[in-house]
Amino acid sequence: MTELAPQELRVLVAVAETGSFSAAARVLDVGQSAVSHSVRGSEVKVGAVLFERGRGGARPTPAGLRVVALGRRILRLYEVLGAEARAAGRAAPGREEPAGVLRVAAFRSAALHLLPPALERLTARHPGIRPEVRVVREIGAGTAGEVAEGRADLGIATLGAADGVPPGLLSGELTVEAYSLVHPAGHPEPKGLPLLDWDENCGSYTRAWWRAQDWIPRATVKAEDDAMVLTMVGRGLGMAIMPALSLREATDAVEIASLGPDGPVRRVGYVTTPELASSLAVRALIRELRAEKA
Repeated sequence: MTELAPQELRVLVAVAETGSFSAAARVLDVGQSAVSHSVRGSEVKVGAVLFERGRGGARPTPAGLRVVALGRRILRLYEVLGAEARAAGRAAPGREEPAGVLRVAAFRSAALHLLPPALERLTARHPGIRPEVRVVREIGAGTAGEVAEGRADLGIATLGAADGVPPGLLSGELTVEAYSLVHPAGHPEPKGLPLLDWDENCGSYTRAWWRAQDWIPRATVKAEDDAMVLTMVGRGLGMAIMPALSLREATDAVEIASLGPDGPVRRVGYVTTPELASSLAVRALIRELRAEKA
């Protein structure tokens, strides 16, 4: 197979992200015929159809999804290559200063409470790093999926979920947080209240424990996120079972009760790609995240 050139990868990524050849041509500032020709050439090179064409535009095939994800990661490596080379050229070996954009994906409570102090220290020590943070819902592919798809250099993810970390990625544990029972302050029988829940609170690490508890009812209210659940509990609308990071926003309107030594826990860690794990900026952020744990 003939290798795809960087510009061919850029075309494939643009088509996938815009949903059509014409829109990709506008983004890339080239003619639509050039985009069509490039995609056809790439398909010949890889030996697979990468897009389904139709009146509704262009949709990646399974082969196309894989090629586009790897293409994003390869293009990102070209960017990192330049930043790493410049850092090596300016400093003695082992004293390279990381610089450039660092793309981070995190779920909401991690983005609010775990990531900010680490980024504050990171940018103070390495002012050349420019973090870009995306808050991603931790459902489906979640933050690890953002890394696998090449949209993030590092993700703050929940580890140990049913789907696990996508194959080929590297991960490391940062913290293990306990779940607690949260209920309206002063309520005499909190376990008799309706259950409030949200979609991101549905990992296998929690549900296996839940199924063994005969006192937990089926959720009657599904909120958009953990902050909304806390607000509704504070209003007396029910009780919830929530992890420690989410409870940092708790007010006096709620009480937090331990679920005991056998209660569920959530493992939170980082996820990155093998090729970026050794990059200066990613290594620097991992150090700060681990310092936060300590």
